[in-house]
Amino acid sequence: MARPDLNLLVTLDVLLQEGSVTRAGERLALSPSAMSRALARLRRATGDPLLVRAGRGLVPTPRALELRDRVRGLVQEAEEVLRPAEKLDLATLERTFALRGSDGFVESFGPALVARVGREAPGVRLRFLRKTRKDATALRNGTVDLETGVIGHAPAPDVLSHPLFTDRFIGVVRGAHPLSTGKVTTARYASARHVHVSRRGLTAGLADEVLRPTGRRRHVVTVVDGFSAALALANASDLVATVPERHTAQLRQGMCSFELPFRVPEVTVSLLWHVRLDADPAHRWLRGCVLDVSRVDEQG
Repeated sequence: MARPDLNLLVTLDVLLQEGSVTRAGERLALSPSAMSRALARLRRATGDPLLVRAGRGLVPTPRALELRDRVRGLVQEAEEVLRPAEKLDLATLERTFALRGSDGFVESFGPALVARVGREAPGVRLRFLRKTRKDATALRNGTVDLETGVIGHAPAPDVLSHPLFTDRFIGVVRGAHPLSTGKVTTARYASARHVHVSRRGLTAGLADEVLRPTGRRRHVVTVVDGFSAALALANASDLVATVPERHTAQLRQGMCSFELPFRVPEVTVSLLWHVRLDADPAHRWLRGCVLDVSRVDEQG
């Protein structure tokens, strides 16, 4: 079955408002003959004359009167859909956003973000989800609105990103750990017992890649899937946790942090979202909030 020409709805709306082929043609910038042809198409489509001669003018049929308000509503709704979005009113905005981030993101940036959102848009709710895998499925299907993380490879064409901040890795131990005092050399660091963070269960990371040319290897005795677990173990034992500095600022309070005795490449933490939300005013506002919170933290 052929699809109906939806442009005829606009024509029918104007015809029913004007009750005149000539005046309707003038509004639509169509000639009388073109309007007559359009009316003929409408009659075939609806199976009704719609407008019939009464003296020198035209009057609507009962079917036309029945359709008039419905057609007007459909045309107005279509115009709303095709009109640019109205200015965002944060005071009345009611919406829930899901943000997915690595372990430590909520602790480090959540309080400032929640406070900012609460001041500007009290009807907005934030759901923080822990990132357990690297894929864009959740962004694509809408279960996640924003995501933070390190981009290892170029994201898919339908995923957009913006850098939030750079981070560097540091060593963290409990206060009474031998590495809490004195100069931390490569030899002292490598010979200590380590807890390694890997969502995939790997036993080596960036620090190990840098150490490899020196001929030294870390003594990794346990592997966990998050920074908070690594720091909890380090705080209760003689294990050394190697974690990103800014991302774990709140998690490692009360512990001893030190610079690594070798240079490990910095990582860039980025904000990611699906392209379908790029022009959404509310989503754009939330992205700005996350960016501002990250900048404030960086400056601080």
